[in-house]
Amino acid sequence: MTSSHTDCHFCLQSLRGRKYALRDENAYCVPCYDSLYANPCEECKQPIECSSKDLAYKGRHWHEGCFRCAKCRRSLVEKPFAAKDEVLLCTDCYSDEYSSKCFHCQKTIMPGSRKMEFKGSSWHESCFVCQYCRQPLGTRPLITKDNENYCVPCFEKQFSHHCYACKKVITSGGVTYHDQPWHKECFVCAVCKTQLSRQRFISKDEYPYCVDCFSKFYANKCAACSKPITALGGAKYISFEERQWHGECFNCMKCSVSLVGQEFLTRQDDILCHKCGSA
Repeated sequence: MTSSHTDCHFCLQSLRGRKYALRDENAYCVPCYDSLYANPCEECKQPIECSSKDLAYKGRHWHEGCFRCAKCRRSLVEKPFAAKDEVLLCTDCYSDEYSSKCFHCQKTIMPGSRKMEFKGSSWHESCFVCQYCRQPLGTRPLITKDNENYCVPCFEKQFSHHCYACKKVITSGGVTYHDQPWHKECFVCAVCKTQLSRQRFISKDEYPYCVDCFSKFYANKCAACSKPITALGGAKYISFEERQWHGECFNCMKCSVSLVGQEFLTRQDDILCHKCGSA
């Protein structure tokens, strides 16, 4: 610019009819200004003269013609770019070199776009959705099955077992009875409601019973000792003419010899070995 100032603030030469630059309200001739204040260009290392455009990024400076992608050399002036280890790259080159690939669509996740990280993989935010309802998962709880992600409600709807008793989802553990899933706390004796998940039980008419309740209400009584015959654990019992005996109770009424697997005779309600019955 042409000056109304009289002299260069540094060399004191007249500025009449000459271009000059102002700094802190002081006027400098162009050579003095460039030697004192011009920033060195990061690319060519030459001063960026006051007559040139100075492009600055994070405290560094470039000539307009030097502000280029370090890889493809295309100009970055008024274009998006990214920096890696202080090297400037256009978005295409940066993506080729450093950007993550989306686990779902395998396309590049462009610099500046939001990405999701899950199990060591990167996703576009728009690709990180529930496989069933297609709603964004974001930071919501999720469950993965066969490399697909599901929100918890959809996973429970599609894959979770529902308790045969209460019909609610079984999230962990559980008991299988008659090919049906049950919560442990729902798997109870049909009579006294005692939990059976860690107890021995007996099944009758598709319902489970604790041993005590089954013995009390349903078990046959031994004709000899009058105690219930539960057949629990595979215990053997003997049945004859609508009467039952524990295996160990099926003995000759007279000599007490075991009649299991032996011939026997009856006399009224008594059972006798062949020897005692013939005497």
